Amino acid sequence: MSITLEQVRQHPAVRAYIQKSDESLMAMGYTEHSFAHVTRVARTARDILAQTGHSQREGELAAIAGYLHDIGNMINRKGHETSGALMAFHLLNDMGAAQEDIATIVTAIGNHDEATAFPVNDVAAALMIADKTDVRRTRVRDKASIAFDIHDRVNYAVVDSRVEVLTEEKEIRLNLSIDTASSPISEYFEIFLSRMILCRKAAEKLGYSFGLVINGQKMM
Repeated sequence: MSITLEQVRQHPAVRAYIQKSDESLMAMGYTEHSFAHVTRVARTARDILAQTGHSQREGELAAIAGYLHDIGNMINRKGHETSGALMAFHLLNDMGAAQEDIATIVTAIGNHDEATAFPVNDVAAALMIADKTDVRRTRVRDKASIAFDIHDRVNYAVVDSRVEVLTEEKEIRLNLSIDTASSPISEYFEIFLSRMILCRKAAEKLGYSFGLVINGQKMM
C-alpha cells in the first residue's frame, strides 16, 4: 500500500510519540522538536524534491521521513536516529506500507543525525537539509535562556528563515534574517557550521550546490 503523510499524521501512536519525544527534549533544555518542527521539516523536504525534479511519490516519502525523524527522542537523545528508524519501521509495517517505501523512509531517518549523517539516497538528502535548516525564533521555549544558552540565543536571533531551490543556478539556498542585537552572526557559525557542511553534502547528492545568505550577504 502507498502510505501517505496524512495517514501517518492521523495515527494516534505517531502523535503520542512526537509529543513524548518533545517532552523529553524539553526536560533536557533543547529547543522545540514538536509538531511545528516536524511539520516544517516534512514540508521542506517534500518541496526540495518536488523542485529538483523528483517524483511526487519520492516527495511524499521525504515528507513522511521528515514527520517521523525525531520520534526516537522518546527513548533517548543519544542514538535517536537509530531508535527512531526502528520505531518507524514497526509503525509503517503495521500500517501496511509497501516494503520498498519503508526501506527508503527508515534509511533516511537512520542517517539524519549530525554524528552519523550521510545522504545515502535522495530522500535522506532532502531530510537532512530540511532538518538542519530549521532555525527560527519560535523554537526557543524560554526567552530567559537566551542570556546563557548559545543555541537558544542563535535560534531567537533568526527572525526569518527560508529554504529555496534556485533551478537555473542549481542551488539550494538558506536565507536567514538575523537580529544581530540578539546574537552576532559569528555565533551562528560557531554552533551550526557542521550542519551547513552537511547541507552542502546533501545538496550535492541532489546535483545542486548549497548556499547560505544571511541578512542579504552570501556566506557560502
